[in-house]
Amino acid sequence: MPAFDRLDPLSLDDLLTPDEVAVRDSVRSMLTQQVQPHVAQWFEAGQVAAPRELFREFGKLGLLGMHLEGYTLPGMSSVDYGLACVELEACDSGVRSMVSVQGSLAMYAIWRWASEEEKQRWLPGMGTGEIVGCFGLTEPDHGSDPGSMRTTVRRVGDDWVLDGTKMWISNGTFADVAVVWAQTDEGIRGFAVPTDTPGFTAREIKHKMSLRASATAELVLEGVRLPDSARFPEVRGLKGPLSCLTEARFGIVWGSMGAARSSYEAALDYARTREQFGRPIGGFQLTQAKLADMCLELHKGLLLALHLGRRKDDVGLTTEQVSFGKLNNVREALEICRTSRTILGANGISLEYPVIRHMNNLESVLTYEGTVEMHQLILGQALTGESAFS
Repeated sequence: MPAFDRLDPLSLDDLLTPDEVAVRDSVRSMLTQQVQPHVAQWFEAGQVAAPRELFREFGKLGLLGMHLEGYTLPGMSSVDYGLACVELEACDSGVRSMVSVQGSLAMYAIWRWASEEEKQRWLPGMGTGEIVGCFGLTEPDHGSDPGSMRTTVRRVGDDWVLDGTKMWISNGTFADVAVVWAQTDEGIRGFAVPTDTPGFTAREIKHKMSLRASATAELVLEGVRLPDSARFPEVRGLKGPLSCLTEARFGIVWGSMGAARSSYEAALDYARTREQFGRPIGGFQLTQAKLADMCLELHKGLLLALHLGRRKDDVGLTTEQVSFGKLNNVREALEICRTSRTILGANGISLEYPVIRHMNNLESVLTYEGTVEMHQLILGQALTGESAFS
């Protein structure tokens, strides 16, 4: 009989191919060497040192748009991408957000909806990390209801002119191109906006207590004039931005389990070495109950992520299936982090350990790319056939 592995109790590694294990291990190694030693300091300082250099390192490893094909992009599987997201978020949710906003939001929007001219212009450089993108959908007054956005775009001669504000935009302070969605007389349209266009301003959002190792911006567009080539030619309405959100949510299904794993392993190690009342606290029934429950939810979540990844590669996923994964895994990951914090006691709030950082970060992950309530309503509509969004 094989020995029990406390870090892989269900032997999930046996479900991965050697190539998938190699992808996971290469991402883990890079992060261990180049990011992990600094990420707590970045979180405490509220900024990443040399983010553009970090993007180039991600590009060298093939992490940017890694699941997209063509345009010199890696064209790897959804499972490969998911495994990378686990490792990125085990490091920090802000680090995973940098990669997923680049690949699953900005690059995917251009790859899926832009003209061939714009794809050739942006995607190769975005894949190497030389060009950084961001994604402008959320507004100060419109988050869960993007169809009511106030950002507008109007036709002026052969050009288009954008006016409005986008809020909570990851990578926005140093991006080279912003995918921006705006209202027209024909419905919502998307544009690839060079950030050096006159009238475009990115203002850093400060005083965050979550995702501090990630730059977040408010985008202000005042008479931003664009050629017609910047417009996404075919897509209209919410179909465009929501397709991008589905891509990003898939990465969160996996990534949230990375934050959970890091917190669980920190709590397990602490419980085996911290002594109270003359023995390790892992020897007390209440602590063991916490560890057992965390282990169950972590590995159930990993199994769910792997199932969705295999299905995405084979036949594709419905929006509802992605909501199923995002709703369950982020909610359970946050609970794992909170329980881990109780095992560490006072040390649980110190950045000497990763737990409080992951816990704070997941408070953002819980609500971005769709709040708990939005995913409950998506599933509720699918189950009952009745829309309860309004």
